[in-house]
Amino acid sequence: MNRSDRRMGFVWVALFILFALAPLIFMLVGERPMGREFLRELSVAFGFVGIGLMTLHFVLTARITAVKAPFGADVVYHFHHRIAFTTLALWLAHPIVLFIWFPWSRRLLNLATAPWRARWGVLSVAFILVLMLFSVARRTLRLEYVFWRITHGLMAVVAMVMVLTHAYMVGNHIGTPLKQGLWLGYGGISILLVAYLRLYKPWRMLQRPYHVTEIRPQHGAVWSLRLEPVNHEGMRFQPGQFAWLTAWRSPFAAHEHPFSFSSSSEETGTIEFAIKELGDFTATISRLESGQHVYVDGPYGSFSPDRFTDYDTLMLIAGGVGIAPIMSILRTMADRNDQTPVTLLYGSQSWAMASFREDLSELDKILNLNVVHLLEQPPEDWEGEVGYVTREILERYMPDSSQNYRVFICGPTGMLNAVEGTLLEMDVPESLIHMERFDLA
Repeated sequence: MNRSDRRMGFVWVALFILFALAPLIFMLVGERPMGREFLRELSVAFGFVGIGLMTLHFVLTARITAVKAPFGADVVYHFHHRIAFTTLALWLAHPIVLFIWFPWSRRLLNLATAPWRARWGVLSVAFILVLMLFSVARRTLRLEYVFWRITHGLMAVVAMVMVLTHAYMVGNHIGTPLKQGLWLGYGGISILLVAYLRLYKPWRMLQRPYHVTEIRPQHGAVWSLRLEPVNHEGMRFQPGQFAWLTAWRSPFAAHEHPFSFSSSSEETGTIEFAIKELGDFTATISRLESGQHVYVDGPYGSFSPDRFTDYDTLMLIAGGVGIAPIMSILRTMADRNDQTPVTLLYGSQSWAMASFREDLSELDKILNLNVVHLLEQPPEDWEGEVGYVTREILERYMPDSSQNYRVFICGPTGMLNAVEGTLLEMDVPESLIHMERFDLA
């Protein structure tokens, strides 16, 4: 992370903390009800911080480039996933504390007789519980990805509106115009961010379409999709970044999917993605036709050597379609005539599944590049490396500790976790390890 990104990272973390705690701070200052039991006030504090964190989730998922730039989109989404459990715990702690220590409050669970202020509170908790259940068990329940994304966003908005309505109707701790303005602000921010993501961004994408110029097969059930901008200058990106792609539908349909650029960032007027057939949407990529319009939202991500200037050599590690951003990095280096020493460890199930192997062979002639293929199922005459990226393999090919290097890893989650753990065991500083995770949702 460069110095500017590091500074912005500290700024965003401070703002996130302030954003989450502001409702609690406003609760403790100024006019508030007196003579109430400590546990009752504690339950309210849990709820207020939970509301602050809930609003933060809208910020984290709005694809605001300035927010994601210092950390990387995958880190921000990972934080969103983890902090969601804290948010749920706080939302649940508010009523649970009341129900345990104040028996009179249990009657509020009867929606038929409870006042509306209580109904909104109970319903908001019910919605966030269902939201979390669908998120945690999405694959087990076999929920279709796009359906889940749309319902996830809708339930989050409904839960937020309900809980703010509940707090406003109860009225305690928000009796002044300033405090009421805070709640309206949190609600307004949430709605504006949803509108930004689901209305403004799709509108912008409609103004800047791309059309398909080439779709060609690669080994390993991967397709290279090449696009050109239609009546606009296109986009510039850093090698290793990704974008969200919408095909077959309007960008307002919320059917976008994330894919890494595989082309050189030095190319002007065209962009290229490498897409593996893994699901319902990716299985349709091969049916795209030349001239067909698609829509692209990006670039995103911080998985790029361009963010650093303090290395003399690079170690690149890829598994499966994780080779896509690596190809972007290598092709960019070729266009820049960059002769920085690079070692690439590329794991594939078999030689037939090794995508871009011919392209890598050509890049090997142009760059100061050492390509090492690792095959899980090698052919009988295979003389190269076999198996996975183990400690033995890493010790064989890692740069010497006296060199200034950085490690970039992209591949399946299991591989990322295993390789990262091994590198840390080898005393490779965590600050030198950079990863791109596919599972953003």
